[in-house]
Formats: sequence, structure tokens, C-alpha cells
Amino acid sequence: MKDKVALVTGASGGLGTHVTRAFLDAGATVVGTSRTIQQSDFASSRFIAMDAEISTLDSAKALVSQITARFGRLDILVHTVGGFAGGQSLVDTDDATFQRMLDLNLNSAFHILRAAIPVLRQTGDGRLIAIGSRAAAEPGAGIGAYSASKAAVVSLIRTVAIENKDAGLRANVILPGTMDTPANRKSIPGADFSKWVRPSAVASLIIWLASEAANDMNGAAIPIYGDEV
Repeated sequence: MKDKVALVTGASGGLGTHVTRAFLDAGATVVGTSRTIQQSDFASSRFIAMDAEISTLDSAKALVSQITARFGRLDILVHTVGGFAGGQSLVDTDDATFQRMLDLNLNSAFHILRAAIPVLRQTGDGRLIAIGSRAAAEPGAGIGAYSASKAAVVSLIRTVAIENKDAGLRANVILPGTMDTPANRKSIPGADFSKWVRPSAVASLIIWLASEAANDMNGAAIPIYGDEV
């Protein structure tokens, strides 16, 4: 990953932290963004914290413009931003919850994709990796809003793959099961954490997808379920 510039959204999150460290370990320059990111979060001269959000297209474009102004390029986008809501049937899900899932999971992806794709196309071998969910392919009771928003992300990424293959851009989405993050442990304290997906395993998969070894991977929705198969 030497000489590569990677943007990781949600870089200070439960998964984003592992992804950022993995890219730094691989030699990349990493721009990490979230609403609370700090330069001190990662002890590397190749890490650059950019406190930003991508709730609108304008804010997403401003972020990408900062990156290109500083580095002149963007090679890799890893979009880990997202959120979860569940526990109610579709009938009982209120408008605010449904809209929140769309904003956190779908709209954030839509905005950063629109902002980053023109720059990623310029590299000739750009890489775009998004985090979906097992629920996108296997919806369950009580998580209708979440499942629908993540399924839409899969559709977006596959569309990006088709529309940009002419420029050498590869776009793929990962569908993890429950990940072993501090937030998930807190919300489901009685679970068997050993069966959950290790964030480090997802980060390793992302590194591979961003490498030349994954040139043949495009438009794929890749499951990673841990021991909860």
C-alpha cells in the first residue's frame, strides 16, 4: 500500500479503528474521518485526522476536496459509517427510526460515493469497499428498517461497479455478521462473543480487496459470518 492514499469513514469506530490500523501497517497514508476523530487517535505520521461528517453531498465533497488539495489523489475509499436499530416489527417501526436508518446507512454512502468516485476514477485502479450487513441478504424479524437500508447499500455498490469498470475502479461490499465490537458487547451482554466476527478479520479482508490481488473482484457482496453460520 506504499504511496496509496486511503480514506476511511468512521475511522474511530469499532471496525474503523481496525481498518485504519491495518492500512497504516500496510504502508498507506490514511485519512480518517468521523465526527469525533483526533490526530492523537493513531500514532503514525501517515495518519491524518479530518473531523468531518458526510450527512450531505456538500460536506462529502468538501472532505474529498481537502484530501485532493493535500495529496493530489485518492486511491481507496473504505466506508464503514453506519448504525443499527431493531426490536420492533415493521408495522411498529416509526417514521423517525426508518429515516434514521436511511440517513446513517444509505444516504451517507450515497453522498460519499458521489463525492469520491470522480477522484477514484482518475487513478486507473481505484478501490471502493463498503460495509453492508448479513441482514442485507438475510433479513430477520424486528430489523426491517436496518435490513432495508443495508440491502440498498449493496445495490448502490453493485451499480458503482458496473458504471465504473471502464476506469479500472473496483467496488465491493462486505456483509459481516455480528461483529465483536465494544458497542455490540454492551448491547448484547449475554451473547457468546467467541462466535462473533472479529473486526480484525474484516479489516484483513478489506486490505486484500484494496490490493492488486483482488483485481478480479468487482461488484461482489462478500459474506463473513464468523461461527454464527
